[in-house]
Amino acid sequence: MRFGAHVSAAGGLWKAGERGAELGCEVIQIFSRSPQAFAAKEITEEEAEMFKKAMKENGIKDVYIHAPYIVNLASAKNTTRFGSVKILREELERGSQLGAKAIMFHPGSAKEVGEAEGRELVIKGLDRIMDGYTGSCQLLIEISAGAGAVMGDSFEEIAAFIEGAKRGKEIGVCFDTQHAFASGYDLRTKADVDKTFKDFDKIIGLDKLVASHCNDSKIEFAGHKDRHQHLGHGFIGADAFKYLVEHPKLKHIDLILETPFDDEDEPGNREEDMRLLKKFRGV
Repeated sequence: MRFGAHVSAAGGLWKAGERGAELGCEVIQIFSRSPQAFAAKEITEEEAEMFKKAMKENGIKDVYIHAPYIVNLASAKNTTRFGSVKILREELERGSQLGAKAIMFHPGSAKEVGEAEGRELVIKGLDRIMDGYTGSCQLLIEISAGAGAVMGDSFEEIAAFIEGAKRGKEIGVCFDTQHAFASGYDLRTKADVDKTFKDFDKIIGLDKLVASHCNDSKIEFAGHKDRHQHLGHGFIGADAFKYLVEHPKLKHIDLILETPFDDEDEPGNREEDMRLLKKFRGV
């Protein structure tokens, strides 16, 4: 199991390597474009080589890319859906160019169309994204926090996306501790962690689990809101992350911090989060 964090790529994608190393990361997550924009600046071959060199020099073993938040494969608007497909395909290609391991994305909201149609639209979107794709970067569906009509907040729904897509066998999953907790998957005790991932394995398959965002929660269990907190300072509690790190069937995944960037108003900090994870691992 390796640890990392979402780090800024401001000023040049390659700068993310040094920022990750400063935090003690073994893997990192970045945005390859603005998280609120459809358009993206082209990555030149020179920039891609600079990025790969910076990752090697800073000891970063793997890179993950988080897709923009504006993606919505379940939208009633054709422009939004097809724009989302375009973004995700581009991010897969950009990820392959950078040598990234995977990109993760949120499926979107079915508020305008309803759950059943929303599910079908997501599956059709996945088919369009993967059609003809030959790159090395993997597409990951991230579990959602379950607010409103957000798609992908249950293991069953994520499994339906993967099973329904023509190339679903190639699609993986990104677990998010805070999102899962907010959606009703408990992690507060060892028994809770064991049950949650036993259920995950039965419904989706642990072989599909590639990475997990590692965040405590500002909201209570099953609160259905996306609110991250530093480890041990939220409603999940520090012990849950110890159980995750020690779980014998989760050794293959990467844990990626998305806890708040340094803020004097927040208890804890990301350096403390990283130290805690490494303490639990023993290194």
